Amino acid sequence: MDPGNVEPGGSRPIVVRVPVEPVEAVVEADAVDAVARAGTPVVRGPLFGVAEQRAGDAPRWRVVIEVTSSCPQQARDGLNSWLWFRAKDHAQDRAERRALLAAVSRLETERVDELSVAGVRYRIVRAEESAGAGPDGVEQPRPTDPEPLVPDWDRTAKVPGIDEGLVVDPDAPVTPTQAVEQLAMRGLCYTGARFPDDVRADARRALETHPDVLLLPATFTVAERSGTGWSPVSGPHATAHEARKSLDFALTWMWPRMHGLIPPGAGPHVDARTGTSSSDRSERAGRLAAYAGAADSLRVGRVNELKLDGSVYQIVRTRRLLRSGPDGPEGPRPSDVNTQEPTRIPVGLDEDGNVLPPD
Repeated sequence: MDPGNVEPGGSRPIVVRVPVEPVEAVVEADAVDAVARAGTPVVRGPLFGVAEQRAGDAPRWRVVIEVTSSCPQQARDGLNSWLWFRAKDHAQDRAERRALLAAVSRLETERVDELSVAGVRYRIVRAEESAGAGPDGVEQPRPTDPEPLVPDWDRTAKVPGIDEGLVVDPDAPVTPTQAVEQLAMRGLCYTGARFPDDVRADARRALETHPDVLLLPATFTVAERSGTGWSPVSGPHATAHEARKSLDFALTWMWPRMHGLIPPGAGPHVDARTGTSSSDRSERAGRLAAYAGAADSLRVGRVNELKLDGSVYQIVRTRRLLRSGPDGPEGPRPSDVNTQEPTRIPVGLDEDGNVLPPD
């Protein structure tokens, strides 16, 4: 993809505010430094989620299902589940519940990208995921990115969702560095010959239909470095610490089981730290000890790079770019690939909100 020199028409003016709070000024200075270190965008591809708009909200939309799905149908299935639970738990009367369940029925068989139900517009929204790159590689977390004062490694602890409570507002003021990034990315478009013709055509069309660029909150993922670049090994997370926790889980629980180092029948509390005795000197024990040692090194501090068995794992700071037009955020493009069919919810509801037996 190439930012190019496109000047799309119909763009909304960007409202810039100068940071006045000391903490915000430090964050802005950190963003300037990040551009110098890793200012080249490396685009991975689209992500999808769901946003809603209620009466009087325009031009604002509220994200109700985080924009992290790699396939449009995953977001549609998420909306299907969202509407089912609204019918079960929040419908005010039979008429509203019937309307919600009718929408559920459509989503079980159709690829619906937008619908209105019970006075609310719902839309499948599309964002581009990218990371900054520079001479030292892909951008890692910034010093001013949120981190817990006391790291909590409890995997069962509840943490805020990536887009929890997020309102997408094209008229919201932005900082100078955010404004520069929005302007620089307005012309971002698939241009390489490796992209199919329909993908490039849809990207060019989006410059006209959705000329504005909105920046969603940064996310963090674990990536593995190879000879050809970086490959993600985890999904996106709201903070760098949550990404580290996912790597800790992979090292101590998931990967030992995938590689046969811990028997399939072992209990859920058996991991790389507890899977061997002190007298076990087998090759398996040595590999488990290596996993456990790597995981322990994550807990020393804000570790963003880890080496194990010839591989390099890094916490990568990822960005998400949402295109917007006169009618709001961009939805899926015709050339976007669906990797699954619509999913049917196996449990039904009646008009009174009673759960029906499966089929």
